[in-house]
Amino acid sequence: MKRRELLKMVPAAAGASLIPSARADAPKSTGGSARIKSALCAYSYREQLQSGKMSYEDLVDIAVEHGIDGLDLTVYWLPKTGMDAHLMSLRRKAYLAAVEIPAIAIRSNLCRSTDQQQQMEVAWLSHWVDVADKLGASHIRIFGGTVPDGATDDQAAGWVVEILKRAAEYAGKKGVILGIENHGGITLYGERVVSIVNAVDSPWVGINLDTGNFRRDPYREIEMCVPHAVNAQFKTMMNFEDGRHEASDWDRVMKMFAASGYKGYVSLEYEGEEPVATAVPKYLAQLRDLSKKYST
Repeated sequence: MKRRELLKMVPAAAGASLIPSARADAPKSTGGSARIKSALCAYSYREQLQSGKMSYEDLVDIAVEHGIDGLDLTVYWLPKTGMDAHLMSLRRKAYLAAVEIPAIAIRSNLCRSTDQQQQMEVAWLSHWVDVADKLGASHIRIFGGTVPDGATDDQAAGWVVEILKRAAEYAGKKGVILGIENHGGITLYGERVVSIVNAVDSPWVGINLDTGNFRRDPYREIEMCVPHAVNAQFKTMMNFEDGRHEASDWDRVMKMFAASGYKGYVSLEYEGEEPVATAVPKYLAQLRDLSKKYST
């Protein structure tokens, strides 16, 4: 479905009454003991899903086989027709397999300057809130987008905040949290991501923390964002602005989550060169074991 086709949804979403007020720190980690669950991002199997060699239902079987708790479903390969029937079938299979679907992941670009463009993005996010609701998912990973030519970062961040404030009204009605990811563009640096979430000031907006996307000072920026994290995706590599690449120290990162009292999911998002058939089981085992180690 295209954004323009969703524009008719805007009056209901934008005109909805505000969600009851909550503390500014409502979407953050609650402190105390950590409770960390393991999950698998569908994006790890992007080639297989895109080619049709694998289905979303197959991911449920993989989760069972490797003893992980949930699936973080990248939506890019959902069918264009008959989506509702597919969602219900997937939800049923996951439930009967005792596999949770806590989150979905979508594409979005919130660096939109005009009112009409912003309305279209609100409608787009609202559409996926409905999809998440049908799956029983309580989180959506979203992108902030790229700063357009001629605009400043501050201007673009203001547009992102405005869209998120409006989208959060509708998301809150369905009990769905919007997690903006550190995904380059306007969200290239940790300070900017935190400032956006603080400016939105909604219990329905937090950070989808991707451990492999910071380039300047990754571990410091991850630690900065963890208290605001409502979902996390773990990458196997760290990439730096100076061109260096090194294996991600998951134990170090998980300690940050535990110290913050993080309660939520950490999902493997595998993007390496090793075939998924051998790499994913290996990394899922590490993530599963670390999740248990640091949950107290």
